[in-house]
Amino acid sequence: MSPGILGKKIGMTQLFRADGVVVPVTLLKAGPCFVVQRKTPATDGYDAVQLALNEFVKAKRINKPETGHLKKANVEGAKFLHEFRLKGGEGDLKAGDKVLVSDFQPSEKVDVIGTSKGRGFAGVVKRHHFRGGEGSHGSMHHRAPGSIGASSFPSRVVPGMRMGGHMGNEQVTVRNLEIIEVDTEDNVLVVKGAVPGPNGGYVMIRRSKQ
Repeated sequence: MSPGILGKKIGMTQLFRADGVVVPVTLLKAGPCFVVQRKTPATDGYDAVQLALNEFVKAKRINKPETGHLKKANVEGAKFLHEFRLKGGEGDLKAGDKVLVSDFQPSEKVDVIGTSKGRGFAGVVKRHHFRGGEGSHGSMHHRAPGSIGASSFPSRVVPGMRMGGHMGNEQVTVRNLEIIEVDTEDNVLVVKGAVPGPNGGYVMIRRSKQ
């Protein structure tokens, strides 16, 4: 049994349960995936499996080292690769094996990992939800961060200070999303809730650690 699967975000919609409750869901194009490499403690120092998402990719879009790496497992047309750690007793996967969406079942919980949308440069009010200064009475720091450190000591800005900067475009993990439906014909996984990233963005779907 695979610890996870790779895919792409299709978009959001909503479904009605049998009792009439509306459920917001995200559609994920999950798989098919191939096992490219099986890592073991004897050869690599840890237990893991590397998966590749099978999709149409021109040969010139993949560099020569990665092409040779895929050729060892008889895999072609794969650009997105990711590694999943394995626990004891999960060593039944080997290079060349297929991982399909049918490995997952409704009501199962998964963690979805994606890259959030890039928002460009943002100030502290938008990026860190600062309150900001007064809006009247001669205030001159409406959306400014305020003090960022002491003068005499330590006479520098300490690392990790919340300031304006690049917002978004970071790896985000959403945990314990419930699988609502599994479409084995179109390789679509329907999960409850929102998933990070834009439509068409790559995502990693792994079984929740519970």
